[in-house]
Amino acid sequence: MNTVTAISPRHAAGQRQRERLFRGATLAAALLVLLLLGGVTLSLIVGAWPALAQFKLSFLTREIWNPVTDQYGALAPIYGTLVTSFLALLFAIPVSFGIAIFLTELAPAWLKRPVGVAVELLAAVPSIIYGIWGLFVLSPVLQRHVQPWLIEVLGPLPLVGKLFQGPPFGIGILTASFVLAIMIIPFIAAVMRDVFETVPDVLKESGYGLGATTWEVIWQVVVPYARTGMIGGVMLGLGRALGETMAVTFVIGNAHRIGTSLLAPGTTISASIANEFAEAVGDLYTSSLIALGALLFLITFVVIAAARLMLMRLERRALSSA
Repeated sequence: MNTVTAISPRHAAGQRQRERLFRGATLAAALLVLLLLGGVTLSLIVGAWPALAQFKLSFLTREIWNPVTDQYGALAPIYGTLVTSFLALLFAIPVSFGIAIFLTELAPAWLKRPVGVAVELLAAVPSIIYGIWGLFVLSPVLQRHVQPWLIEVLGPLPLVGKLFQGPPFGIGILTASFVLAIMIIPFIAAVMRDVFETVPDVLKESGYGLGATTWEVIWQVVVPYARTGMIGGVMLGLGRALGETMAVTFVIGNAHRIGTSLLAPGTTISASIANEFAEAVGDLYTSSLIALGALLFLITFVVIAAARLMLMRLERRALSSA
């Protein structure tokens, strides 16, 4: 004989009360994020307004940065930020893709875990350690062996040669890009590895059953299935590269100028702020540095928004073709 236990009104009222508290707490957490974002945005706008009102659009188009005459332009830091981040992605994506494919498709069982842990440990290394290593180890190697070869072999070439001309300083845009690439490889590789592991085995086994090679299965089965997650991993690495401060500050040279050569010293937005904020004297100087921070915030927001839009389009295309 089945017995049905009725829920008492008091217990039901308690459940409804807990449900309301839970919903309210989650809503408050979500609103807190928006509130913090709005507060950061407002503080950046207020702090940057004197510089933006003084220089207007010329703040974005001028290369000059002279605290003595109170003349400031953000073009050189913007250029350095974008170029170093682009080159870092150019170096990091193939290596990260190779690491992820090796760990998920090719590595023997006894090697997967040590290499995977090593990749995760690289992501935990503080950025200042990368900066010290880049300055005292990587930079001398590039100055003595790599940059002279680039100048000799690639420097005389038309068009491309301008990127590899000048003296081998060791530090500069190219060195900072190498350090950034090493820093973002663990993030991109870890995300790609996790995404590749979600590919159903039945899809890969079907490809092998039809006579496909390992490369064909990877390129025609694994990559299309995990494409959205791969782009997400790349955008995560790009976000890290755009905002990196200490490691870049050590090796980029901190020169407020735009050079055609990748071997020349330069600067980034975050490196400029880190170097000069503590010594900024005067409201206009401080406001110009805050304006640089606002520009970095805007660039990061645009990159994330573009990535989300790209992912949405890819998902819609995949659903329409399914």
